[in-house]
Amino acid sequence: MSLKGRNVLVTGASMGIGEAIVKKAAAEGANIALFARSKDKLATITEYLQDRYSSSKFIFRSVELQSYEAVESVVQDVVNELGDIDILINNVRSISSTALACPYYSQAGLALGAPAEFPNLKVADIVTMNGTNINGMIRKEGTILNITSVTGLEVPPFPGEAVYHTNKAAQEAFTNALRNELTGTNIKVLALRPGCVAANFHSLRVGHDKEMYDSFFEGYTPLESEDIANAAVYMLSQPLNISVKAMDVVPSAQRSLNVFDRAWNERNGL
Repeated sequence: MSLKGRNVLVTGASMGIGEAIVKKAAAEGANIALFARSKDKLATITEYLQDRYSSSKFIFRSVELQSYEAVESVVQDVVNELGDIDILINNVRSISSTALACPYYSQAGLALGAPAEFPNLKVADIVTMNGTNINGMIRKEGTILNITSVTGLEVPPFPGEAVYHTNKAAQEAFTNALRNELTGTNIKVLALRPGCVAANFHSLRVGHDKEMYDSFFEGYTPLESEDIANAAVYMLSQPLNISVKAMDVVPSAQRSLNVFDRAWNERNGL
């Protein structure tokens, strides 16, 4: 299924994996709504896309995903401009220390949420984004792609990872449950799990300590954001009757979450 002419909404679109997915989808002919917090970065990327792909539409919104009502209003504004969203890509990267409230919502008779607070979990942002986009998809078809992490499946070996691991595990659980909730619709719900990627996120994890950052990738080459974007477009390009429900994309040297072949580069002349 081609992405040409499809309306795509991407969160976390201002940098890293989100930015790479936006650029790859734009190259495939998609119309894109970019969501993130940094207005300046979004404006720069949107201008780049408009200059390069003039036949497609690109709009951006600087938005915090902490309020269902606020996000609902912004999403409706985007729908009024682009039309119903065909593809929602939830690329929630960071971890908030603030409790995020997500009110109860029901879409077309489907119970997709309940009164709850998700302290320290960005899964609330994913719940909110899904809730504000599903109605339009139910009327026809659509795809929800949640960018999670291999960390959601295995306990990280590093100190200080408990909240991040819990966050990603919750995203995995929500993705799987939502897929079942949407039985009776033509909405696909997918999970893309990156492994080690050379991105700002890993630098943040080590406090921008270059020595620690380099030691983390010692002996092997991490993925680039573009590798994840290529995988995302592959998953999204499948016909309606095929769902690549989940995909792990990791460096070949990353044998599991905490086992790395650190002789990889030397053995392969890299």
